[in-house]
Amino acid sequence: MKIRPKLTRREVLRGTLGGAAIAVGLPILECMLTDDGTAFAATNQALPPVFGTWFWPLGLTPHLWEPKTVGKDYALPEHLAVLAPVKSKFNLYSGMQVFLDGKVNQNHYSGAQCQMTGMVSRNGSEYTTSIDTVVGDKIGKRARFRSIEVACDGNRRSTWSARGDFGMNPSEISVVELYQRIFGPEFRDPNSAEFTPDPAVMVRKSVLSAVGEDSRTLMTRVSASDRARLDQYFTSLRDLEQQLSVELERPSPLPSCQIVSPITQESIGTLVDQTRATHKQFMTLIAHALSCGQTQVFNVALGSSFSPLRKPGEATAYHQLTHEERIDPELGYQPTCRWLGEQQMGFLAELIQALDSIPEGAGTLLDRSLVMAYTDHGEARLHSMKNYPIFTIGGANGHMKTGYHIAAQGDAATRVGLTVQHAMGITRGDWGTETNNVTKPFSEVLV
Repeated sequence: MKIRPKLTRREVLRGTLGGAAIAVGLPILECMLTDDGTAFAATNQALPPVFGTWFWPLGLTPHLWEPKTVGKDYALPEHLAVLAPVKSKFNLYSGMQVFLDGKVNQNHYSGAQCQMTGMVSRNGSEYTTSIDTVVGDKIGKRARFRSIEVACDGNRRSTWSARGDFGMNPSEISVVELYQRIFGPEFRDPNSAEFTPDPAVMVRKSVLSAVGEDSRTLMTRVSASDRARLDQYFTSLRDLEQQLSVELERPSPLPSCQIVSPITQESIGTLVDQTRATHKQFMTLIAHALSCGQTQVFNVALGSSFSPLRKPGEATAYHQLTHEERIDPELGYQPTCRWLGEQQMGFLAELIQALDSIPEGAGTLLDRSLVMAYTDHGEARLHSMKNYPIFTIGGANGHMKTGYHIAAQGDAATRVGLTVQHAMGITRGDWGTETNNVTKPFSEVLV
């Protein structure tokens, strides 16, 4: 067997031109990578892990989505049939609930809040740091964007991502604007042979660095409560400075990076086909942003928990239908609500396919990704906090098994969040508050 020589990703061609020394960079070659193409041969440094969340509103139709058996060889119910082509790529969790601990059920809020933050608050103003931020602080500090948030319903407030106690991270709603953010003039191709730092970025970074001493002095002159607020503010500034530092460094080459063709048209709306088109465009952009190292964390919301999604020819939106549509006496369920729920599962299949469509060595982008898909209610019609459908998707860089149905009747839904954190390298002993505090991840899907 012929053994090919290994080169480093910093290998250059050297020579002289007009008496001056010159160096010409090389593109990514196979001989720079390990045999499976998942790491650089010279350092054995793995491609960076990816984490995402995916929210769909209003759950699924009870008794139609729950598999009858557990483990790896389960059959997908008809309600989830659209996911059959990608069944081996995800895990499905059933039977879990969110505990209110005597608090009022804040409809369409408490359940999603608990799954994303580990707690149920007494009011909406108590929303705090979400799981994507926790994971991002572990894995995502060396990317250009700390995270990317998008919503497919045209509402920037459709988001469950937050850092600290001072508000939610707003979602991007325009595919065109997101394209410009990622692949516009400030984009630096990680595989380009040439790299020149942007002088504007250098100035912005130096300004932030220059105020460092003043900020430390100010902290000694204010009250404890103001110090807490300033600490969070300065943390945000430090994060920004770190992002600027990344932009001043030559990016590590990523063989799978391909720049998306410019997007100039979009159709923001609440009809199913409009939402599907927006979601598909967003997922294409996010997948390519991940493969090009622009971010390692993303959050997708199909819409707000009071979903405005509409079936063609139907004037009433999804949320209102969950409360007003008659249960068909022969079928035993609300037929339009079932149809809308299945459309959303089709969107989930498209997310999986988008991440799985980008080859990386012997695998795909999905293999180094982990996505948690969650919803606000087990049964929207009754605002139920029981029997939540939850998914985890992707192999988490070899730390997650996939293809399993886990039935955990009566367990806190936060067990999925704890499992996700363990898979991403956060080996904390517990997660969640009060009855939602859990100490045991689902070890059967962890590697």
